[in-house]
Parts: sequence; C-alpha cells; structure tokens
Amino acid sequence: MTAVDARTGTPPTQLRFPDGFRWGTATAAYQIEGAAAEDGRTPSIWDTFSHTPGRVRNGDTGDVAADHYHRMRADVALMKRLGVSDYRFSVAWPRVQPTGRGPAHQKGLDFYRRLTDELLGAGIRPVATLYHWDLPQELEDAGGWPQRESADRFARYAQLTAEALGDRVATWTTLNEPWCAAFLGYASGEHAPGRTEPAAALRAAHHLNLAHGRAVQALRAALPPSAEISLTLNLHAVRPLTRSDADRDAARRIDALGNRIFLDPVFHGRLPQDLVRDTEALTDWSFVRDGDLRTAREPIDSLGVNYYAPTVVAAGTCPAPSPWPGAEAHVRFPRLPGPRTAMDWPVDAEGLYELLTGLRDRLPDVPLLVTENGAAYEDHVDPAGRVRDPERIAYLRAHLTAVHRAMARGADVRGYFLWSLLDNFEWAYGYGKRFGIVHVDFGTQRRTPKDSARWYADVIARGGPIACDTPGGDA
Repeated sequence: MTAVDARTGTPPTQLRFPDGFRWGTATAAYQIEGAAAEDGRTPSIWDTFSHTPGRVRNGDTGDVAADHYHRMRADVALMKRLGVSDYRFSVAWPRVQPTGRGPAHQKGLDFYRRLTDELLGAGIRPVATLYHWDLPQELEDAGGWPQRESADRFARYAQLTAEALGDRVATWTTLNEPWCAAFLGYASGEHAPGRTEPAAALRAAHHLNLAHGRAVQALRAALPPSAEISLTLNLHAVRPLTRSDADRDAARRIDALGNRIFLDPVFHGRLPQDLVRDTEALTDWSFVRDGDLRTAREPIDSLGVNYYAPTVVAAGTCPAPSPWPGAEAHVRFPRLPGPRTAMDWPVDAEGLYELLTGLRDRLPDVPLLVTENGAAYEDHVDPAGRVRDPERIAYLRAHLTAVHRAMARGADVRGYFLWSLLDNFEWAYGYGKRFGIVHVDFGTQRRTPKDSARWYADVIARGGPIACDTPGGDA
C-alpha cells in the first residue's frame, strides 16, 4: 500500500539529488573545540570578547565548548554513522599561528592533521575554512581588520596551513561570512571585537576582500592544481516590504551593503558605485589602493552560500549602532507574522530558492554550495533518552526542497552542508541556542543524536528528502 500525504491525499514525492551531490555538515573551531589555552593556542578576539562581562549571555565562553579537541574521533564516528560525504570545519588561526605572525605552531597543525586523517579514514571529504572569525588577539591589538596589515598576515597564515594540510585537504574556503566579521564586529559591536565604528567596518570589509584574494594566491601556490578554492558568504535574500519606490530603495541599500560589497569586488573587480555614494559621509574609500580589486578578483572554483532567513526591508530608520553603515536613516526591518525559530528568525525557505536562482543569473558560471543552513529550537532529552525535534526536520525538509527546486531551474548547486553537527557555543547567545542535530549536554559532554540526525541520515541514504507540498511548506 502506498503512503499518502495526510493533507493532500496524494503520494509523497521522493526528491532525487544528482549522483555525486555533496551531503555534508559543518562546524566552527571556536564554537566546538574548547582547549582554549592548550598546546600553545593563544587568545583570539572571541576569547577576549566572551571573557568581557556583558558581552555574551550568561557569561558563557568557548573555553570548553563541545570539547571537540579531545573528543574529535568520537565526533567523526558520529559523522560516519550519518553517512555524510563532506565535513566543513574551520581551522583556528591562533592555534596554528598563535600571534598571527611568524612560523606555524606544529602542535596546532597536528590537531588538524589528526582530524583530516580521521575523516579520510572514515571516507569523509575534509572541507577546511581558514577564517571563521577567530582573529588572533595580537592582530586586533594592532588594529584588526580595519588595518591593511591583517590581509598580509592572513595570506601568510593561509600559506602555512596549506603547506601542512594540502596533502589531506582538497577543498579550501578562505573566509566564512566576512559580512559578519566586518559589520557585526566593527559596526554594531554585537560580535568580537565589539567595536562600534562604522567607517572602520567599511575598511574591514575591504581588507577582508583583499585578504581573500591574497589567500587565494597563496593557496594556488601551495596546493595542487586539482584543489578547490572557495569563499563563503552569508548573502541576504533581500525583499522590499512593498513595491513603493522608498521600500525598493531601502532594498537596494541593503543589497549593496549585504551582498554586492563582496560579490562585486570578488567576481567583477569593482566597488558598487551606489554603495560608495551611500557611505560618502563616512568615508571617501581612499583605503582602496591600485591593484586591490584585481587581487580580490582572483578566480575561485565555487561560492559557498549560508542562508537562514530572508531580509525584509522598508523605508524608515533603525537604531544605531547598527550593522548597516550609512543606511540607518533610510531603512527599517519590519517584523512579519509567521513561524520563527528559537533565534527569533522567520522560517521561509522561499528565500533560499530566491537566493540560489538569483545567483544563477548574477554568476552563471560559478558553482554553488549551500555551506550553512539550519535552525535553532528548544531541544531537550526526554525521559526515554530521545530528542524529538520535528520543527527542525520540517525546516530542513522545506529548505532542501527549495534547493531542489532551484537546481531544477538551472542553479548549479553541488552540495548542502547542514548547520550544525553539534550543539555549540552560539556566539553572543552563549549556550542558550541549539543548532545541532546532535544534542550536547555541556555538563557531561554526552552526545545524543536528535531525531533530525536520523532523518538526515535517511535523506543521505535515499539521495534526497520527501518533498514539501509547497515551496516553503511544512512536512
């Protein structure tokens, strides 16, 4: 007897993704590793930020996190049981190059050698991200990303890491979400290093683009020609609240600050001129030197896309400090009705479809990877030892359905990395938000796969999920 959808009375549709589609999961070093002062690791900006009273909820820090540094082999075994083909992790810069200068620290590199060996032994492709926000504190003390020197230092760190791991890692990502690093870190101060300097945030964004290009050059010199080099952006699926001219102009401003500030230099070697005009009261952009944009445009092999929710905007004002330099007097972010995650983010898979098909048109020759997608919910281990998270399963199914729809309409999506493998240190929210498909008891470090982990393992084994009946629908 064929099962039917209880609401529609029709058989469910099994979505099939192409053979070779990369089914992965993802984490970040500071969020899971712990061992913050072991084997020569020195403080990053997130160590300093989290130890500053009032910066992180409940005074939480990443000192221990999910203790992945000591439990790595068991965590890789979890991934193997899930059946993932790829694991996207980040390398902790202050573990590999503690001061951000000088030679590599071999004990730090040894951890990543062991990790990648363990992954390869489990049949899992390592995908290394060089920067997931843990700038060595000594470089921040010298000015951080608003200073040009940080781009030089990053290129050297990329070279050292590639020389050590290039025989094990075939896929490299330079930066994760430079928008967050620049604008949450230096404009709104919500993230490390906690500065509220809008002009410095714009300089940081440029120097991150420059650092990306210089790192690509360093990676190309150190890696075999077959290596895949990428960049991951948290691109904003921007929607005007109405079709009014004022709301559409608000959307243009946020598209410039959230998307084109990275896409235009990296893929076209130019700055968005409307962005320059919008921010002329803050800066004249004289920190952009001859040759910088050519360097930022170094060719890459794929683009990583992180997506959680759309960005709906309208004409208005938003309070300062905000992560939108120059837009505060022109843009507001209305709250719309509908389901929301524990992060208070709207659940809207159609935004991912819009983003991927938009990139199909903007960058028709660039392969795409969905490098982060997931949701935080209030998860608990029940008396039977089970973590039931149907809302997360519904979220993931809807978003995978959106990816499949985008691919059917020509978006060249090569893989999907679920965020996240483990519950972890969720930045300024501390341990209060759980994104993992594996529950972590932070007191005992006990791992409990949630229902969503079993669901994702089944999706991987089948080569796709059972489809939603609507583009952004539930399951």
